[in-house]
Amino acid sequence: MKKLHRLISWLKNRINSIAPGKHAIRGAALGLLIVSLALWVAYSIGYTVKLRDAWVLLLGFLYLLTIVLSGFLIRWIIYLLYKIPRFLKLALFIAIPTLFLISNDWIIPLIFIIIASHCGAAVLVLRKTGFKNLSGPKKVVAVIGIIIGFGGLVASGILYGRDGFDVTPITNAALSSESDIAPIQAKSPSEIGPFPVKTLTYGSGKDLHRPEYGDQVDLVTDSVNGLAFIDNWKGFGGWWREKYWGFDSRALPINARVWYPEGEGPFPLALIVHGNHGMQDYSDPGYAYLGELLASRGIILASVDENFINGSWSDIFGGLEEENDARGWLLLEHLKVWHQWNETKDHVFFKKIDTSNLALIGHSRGGEAVAHAAMFNKLPFYPDDASIPFDYNYNIKSIVAIAPVDGQYEPGDSRTKIEDVNYLVIHGAQDADVSSYMGSQQYERVTFRDSLYHFKAGVYAYGANHGQFNSSWGNNDIGNPFTGILNLKQLLPAEKQEQIAKVFISSFLDITLKDNVKYLPLFTDARKGREWLPETIYLSQFEDSNFSPIANFDEDFDVSTTTQKYGEVHTENLSVWREQEIQLKWQKKGSRALFVGWNYDLEDEQETMESLPDSIMARYTISLTKKPVDTTSVLVFSMAESTESADPKSEGKWVEDDNTNNLKNDDGVDSDEDKEEGEDEDEDEDEDQPKKPFDLTIELRDSTGQKASLPLSSFSPLQREIEIMIMKTGFIKDDKQSEKVFQTFYFPLEDFKSTNPKLDLSVIENISFVFNKDQSGVIVMDNIGFMKPL
Repeated sequence: MKKLHRLISWLKNRINSIAPGKHAIRGAALGLLIVSLALWVAYSIGYTVKLRDAWVLLLGFLYLLTIVLSGFLIRWIIYLLYKIPRFLKLALFIAIPTLFLISNDWIIPLIFIIIASHCGAAVLVLRKTGFKNLSGPKKVVAVIGIIIGFGGLVASGILYGRDGFDVTPITNAALSSESDIAPIQAKSPSEIGPFPVKTLTYGSGKDLHRPEYGDQVDLVTDSVNGLAFIDNWKGFGGWWREKYWGFDSRALPINARVWYPEGEGPFPLALIVHGNHGMQDYSDPGYAYLGELLASRGIILASVDENFINGSWSDIFGGLEEENDARGWLLLEHLKVWHQWNETKDHVFFKKIDTSNLALIGHSRGGEAVAHAAMFNKLPFYPDDASIPFDYNYNIKSIVAIAPVDGQYEPGDSRTKIEDVNYLVIHGAQDADVSSYMGSQQYERVTFRDSLYHFKAGVYAYGANHGQFNSSWGNNDIGNPFTGILNLKQLLPAEKQEQIAKVFISSFLDITLKDNVKYLPLFTDARKGREWLPETIYLSQFEDSNFSPIANFDEDFDVSTTTQKYGEVHTENLSVWREQEIQLKWQKKGSRALFVGWNYDLEDEQETMESLPDSIMARYTISLTKKPVDTTSVLVFSMAESTESADPKSEGKWVEDDNTNNLKNDDGVDSDEDKEEGEDEDEDEDEDQPKKPFDLTIELRDSTGQKASLPLSSFSPLQREIEIMIMKTGFIKDDKQSEKVFQTFYFPLEDFKSTNPKLDLSVIENISFVFNKDQSGVIVMDNIGFMKPL
């Protein structure tokens, strides 16, 4: 040990002997400053000469001045940090990253740094010094510190224990409709069916942790080689994953738990696969509520185990990458096994499976994976490596995506597209994991080309979260053990969220796998199933293979044309008119839409919408080609609110900074300022009031000039954009989240004729959207067209 100390001392002496002195350091600093400033001056002069503009030189000087002042400011901050006592500095350097690892929301670490430091200071001062021995001012400071520290600690505990806080009330537009919606005359699709339910598991028989896939498995399956589909199963993360499971990507097990009806069959088959979650917190048991229901109604459900490619704590050293193609491919390998069993005599599932009616259901990443599986199913080769042949071609009729992601895996660096498959996506507004409606992106990429009937539908439910669609996941969407940081006040109870899944998934599979079309209207209007569903806001999108588009706004950049050939667009008095890509919270939707806005400046309190002359009324009109229209058709379109300004030209570049535009009132005060102050006061007064849903008028005109109109509210007013608060800290930051979620509107043409019997539905020339119900607003429209009645 003495030799080591002598060696260290010798090294220190050698380093000190060659270390630069104070003159060398000062010289280095001066050299650095002089060269940097000289180069900047030369740079600025060069640009000034090149552009022949002296303002560039001034700008260069201002840049330099800003940099110099920033240097002094940074040095001052470093000086202040240096003045912090060493032990407190060490505590901060340890506490800050630790607290940020617990929560990446900066407010929570900041709050606890303040609370904890005040608590610690108060305790030690009172213990070591004593309150009596403090001076008067220090007693005041100590009391304040105790209040901040221990008061903050108590308050934090109380707030943590609460479910959350109330948000601004939201009016359910669908419940304020003028029409009386007749419910579907059928039993609830969530009712247990007539079949007794049996269960079993199948798997490798070698699972190290779960006996149901180990020595107690009912049916043994062979493992498959997934090396081509999984990246980064290597390093420490790969070593730990292999150590835990006992296999690597070359021997992935085919594991699942099955609920099946007792009976002769054959029965349709559905596979359901979970998404990403802690791999040691097993996800596949969480769909038992669906398994029991579907099996009782004559559908086999297998909940596929893919926990072995889920996330792990060891991923901090490098986890799996873009593994969602593997999730989808594994589903096809499961289907291969089921087809083999169906043809194996003396097997429990011999001839029990209706292989012409197959469905895939996925949740979260599994919701994306089922789309990949549907695409892979029809391909001859793996798109990222054509040396791997595919030969599946199973009769997958239906896809259900529950709160899916989109784009975790991209075949050939493009998003997955699927054709001629029925598609349902369900998403919750209170989702704290996939908090953007990403399934609506895949919805846009589902197309129908063959002669069979297909449909796609989307359901967005207010109050539903991510995890409660899986009973193993529950109400904590963020993976953080401190659930109390989430705002759960608006969250639906788990049993109600499961009921939503039961109703929509069961009815969807009844329609698509068992031709039970009586449930089809549920997907155009959730109110038709109101006796089965929990009361909340549902926004539904629907499109089927009978849809004939008039305008989907994807065809070109000419806003005056339509998707339908030779159609034309005419507008009057719009304050906003453009076509653009739809932006969601995280990504663009992958589809363009129409944005239209109107603004009537009703300053006089005596003025009302009814008193406005037709000449200033805003309208958007589509002139159709002279092509006969099926009089039994239904006019459909999708619509959402846009929260942008309805009067964009009242601010920014459109307003001249000119005294002539600043009209003054009799008191010499800017009238614009008066108006802004009045608007601010109105906003403060209305802040806690629910926004009134939008209404407007849809007008048809035939070739003879006969007109007929219906208010939008005869189906439903337009739901205002739903704002939600995910985290409790969002109330401190006013971090409301919202995005454009579309609702499909459904108007049978015969309903227009009832308002004017002279209207000739076979020769409709114009469709107009007249904004005559609300003073101002901006809406987004998409997929205007006709379809056959359901």
